[in-house]
Amino acid sequence: MIIDIKAPTPGESITEVQVANWMVQNGDYVAKDVEVAEIDSDKATLTVNAEVAGRITILIEAGETVSIGTVIAQIDSDAKAPEGIAPVIAETKAAPAQPIELEIKHISVPTPVDADVKITPLARKIMEEKHLTGREVLEQLGHTRITKQDVLNASSGQNATSHVFQPANIENSREVERKKMSTLRIKLAQRLVSVKNETAMLTTFNEVNMSQIMSLKKQYNEKFKEQFGVGIGFMSFFTKAITIALAKFPQVNAMIDGDELIFHKYADIGIAVSAPKGLVVPVIRNAESLSLSQIELRIKELAGKARENKITLEEMTGGTFTITNGGVFGSMMSTPILNPPQSAILGMHNIIERPIAINGQVVIAPMMYIALSYDHRVIDGRESVSFLVMVKELLENPAKMLFEGNEPVKVLLGL
Repeated sequence: MIIDIKAPTPGESITEVQVANWMVQNGDYVAKDVEVAEIDSDKATLTVNAEVAGRITILIEAGETVSIGTVIAQIDSDAKAPEGIAPVIAETKAAPAQPIELEIKHISVPTPVDADVKITPLARKIMEEKHLTGREVLEQLGHTRITKQDVLNASSGQNATSHVFQPANIENSREVERKKMSTLRIKLAQRLVSVKNETAMLTTFNEVNMSQIMSLKKQYNEKFKEQFGVGIGFMSFFTKAITIALAKFPQVNAMIDGDELIFHKYADIGIAVSAPKGLVVPVIRNAESLSLSQIELRIKELAGKARENKITLEEMTGGTFTITNGGVFGSMMSTPILNPPQSAILGMHNIIERPIAINGQVVIAPMMYIALSYDHRVIDGRESVSFLVMVKELLENPAKMLFEGNEPVKVLLGL
């Protein structure tokens, strides 16, 4: 019986997808539920599984764009698995590692000329094979550390000091390679250009002393990991600080819809993740109501799905604010670009130890530059700067996060 494999739909309003990659070869015998293809849309990447076991015939080449419902391959369920050839299966388990037994032999090493002579282990072995003593090698050297190359030079009568480095023979190439852009990459390019053309984007900067957060991580990370199964990350602190600041400055959490402004009473925070197919932004729903541990667990889950191309369309839509961390790649400062239709995005950067002034004294502290890009049509300069300053203050004094940005003593006194 011939079973059709059709291009699936990633979500509403999507009419075309791209066959990004075939994970099996044409004519392979596949087992049931094995992943046979990756499908790209302008929103997400999906995998297609074999409904039955059988021999697969690929009808659409990788890289081609097809309509939803198009038959991209067929499986002959009546075909028998070829003898002596294992079928492509959905999951393979590696054989358990076998202990390696090492046979240790005693090696006699020539006595060096004196105790100051240093001979590398490999050099000692070659000296024994070529029946050389340390003195014979040292006679051609002007130093007291014998290496493999020294021994080889001495055995051939070549003076080590006469060795001239020969650069590798590198052939010049002017080849080029053309590769079709994925549907996701094309859509991403279009969105980025539209942001620059259709918004009044501006960026404001500040810096954060990360000493308090790093001290908390050092003191409590192991206990936190034991209790919650995940370590303390910087992203959870930033997410919590942002949700508190968004409540104080609702304009930053708003967006334009026609000639109206939509103000969100909740904070759905998008976390930009670098995935194999490009940048994706999974969303943490109602982040304002989550604890640090819940945020960390959610980030770990969504980032893992994104890197495995298993993130769903629903998990990437509906964010009200985005955080992107260029610091993991070594970026010290940048101007993050808006994620439409959102009106603001916060960029984290590399933590660098540098001198700063505290109470009139110069001290070395772990500092991070932070950048807030915002749509000036929605957010005024006063609100953007005040928002970023509040985020900075919360990060530099994490205890304030328990009291919605207020000083704990003032809360206690009811001030």
